Amino acid sequence: MKTKYIFRGLITLLLLAISFSSCESYNEELLDGIGNTREFSPIGLKATIRNSTTVELTWTAKSDENADHYVVEFSPDDPEFKTIFKTLNVSLSQLPIQVPLEGETTYSIRVKAVSAAGIADSNWSVTTATTLSEQIFSPIRPEEIEANYLTLRWTPNSNVTQILVQPGNITHTITADEKTAGVAIVNGLTGETDYTATLKNGTKTRGILNFTSGVDLTRGIVVNPGDDLNAKIAQATAGSRLLLMPGLYQTTGEIILNKTLIIRGVRPENKPKLNVKFTINAGLVNLSLVDLELDGTGLTNGAVITVSGASNYGDILISKSTIHDYTRALIAASVSNSKVNSFTVDNSIVRSVNTNAGADFIDFRNTYVASIVLKNSTFDTCSTSRDFVRVDAVLPASGGFSGTGLKTTTLIQNCTLYNVSNLAAPKRILYVRFLDNSSTVMNTLIVSTSAIYTNQPATETPIFSKNYYYQAASFMDASIASNKPDASGITANPQFVNAATGNFKVQNQTMIDNNIGDPRWLK
Repeated sequence: MKTKYIFRGLITLLLLAISFSSCESYNEELLDGIGNTREFSPIGLKATIRNSTTVELTWTAKSDENADHYVVEFSPDDPEFKTIFKTLNVSLSQLPIQVPLEGETTYSIRVKAVSAAGIADSNWSVTTATTLSEQIFSPIRPEEIEANYLTLRWTPNSNVTQILVQPGNITHTITADEKTAGVAIVNGLTGETDYTATLKNGTKTRGILNFTSGVDLTRGIVVNPGDDLNAKIAQATAGSRLLLMPGLYQTTGEIILNKTLIIRGVRPENKPKLNVKFTINAGLVNLSLVDLELDGTGLTNGAVITVSGASNYGDILISKSTIHDYTRALIAASVSNSKVNSFTVDNSIVRSVNTNAGADFIDFRNTYVASIVLKNSTFDTCSTSRDFVRVDAVLPASGGFSGTGLKTTTLIQNCTLYNVSNLAAPKRILYVRFLDNSSTVMNTLIVSTSAIYTNQPATETPIFSKNYYYQAASFMDASIASNKPDASGITANPQFVNAATGNFKVQNQTMIDNNIGDPRWLK
């Protein structure tokens, strides 16, 4: 009997303990919001490197937190924070903050909240960021690049000792006067070569610049604006380089090419201005148009390039050029029993080309093309009522090569397309019907068009990667009949500075970080 009462008493005590424990936990949960003894730590602390040596910091706070400010500390190459390089007091309204730091350093960064109510500071939230090489070089002035030397500039009175240039193992030791002025001339270059210049202070890098040396006038035929360009071309042997000096050229109209040529401007910052269209015939293998301004104003049926003669052509390149105001195609090729190995547009701006709806923008019909590459370029108000890339499936019986085992590949990479193939819907960016084809679109920005990629059964579904769209919803609309949309695409406003005037500089930081569109607009 006695044992029974003892057992009941133990059970009662146990239940009371459980009840008290539950109430105590509940009260702690309530006090967590109304009686804290310290501030809450910052949430989601994130560090992002901007401009090589600047770190951007952002974080959030609990919705009911009322911190007076936050303390931010930076410790270089020291995860234990024994050495504090910089301390900042920051309010939540200032976020995100950008803090300049030294280059080539891993910073441990910690942030804590300081109370406005007199309670203890929060615990630290910690992250890290590794800065890149410092950049105190100024941008190279294009007019200061020559074939055999260039002028480099940096922040005056900076601690610097030498400039290293590769390839070629070129070393320039900086003098006291050059250090003070922040300017030096580096000799020993080879024309038209891609170089990297590195500014050093002892072993530490203080700046890096990539550049291409100027045109070597001894390696080509110099042409001046008053010369007869057709006559110069007729006199040139196959494989020649015609080096065009700056200015407005008197030769206008059609230029017929039947030999391999490189036609290039001498000064990239002052391109020669040509009011011409090119027709290529048998005999030409490769054609390069580099650093030119091509203006089609007033040219009848002005396609920039027309493939006219039946032949097996090699590589056709447009590079570092500005092309505008042509009524017809960028390239038109409808010659039977003809092939083009590649057509490439790189690092160029093309505006108001193919405006009269008489052709498609890149237009291969009977002529077979193996490769189409568009990269690092801007296409503004082109082919407004027609397709952008067209490759037809012409069978051998009609003079084509579709179905013979050949393949057409198309790559659009790091391009900005604005108001292209618009007005008449739905026009296609990839109207590719050649019986074996593949297409890739990556890191490209498409804005202000009703176009789609394709609605053709013969067009293989493109490979898409990291593309952005704005006011161009059809590219991701699966409800459009036979559409092949970009399911991975992202809709966002690029925040162009002024698209109407051709200034497509992107102000959307996420797009800049992700390298979206023509790189010239991301700097």
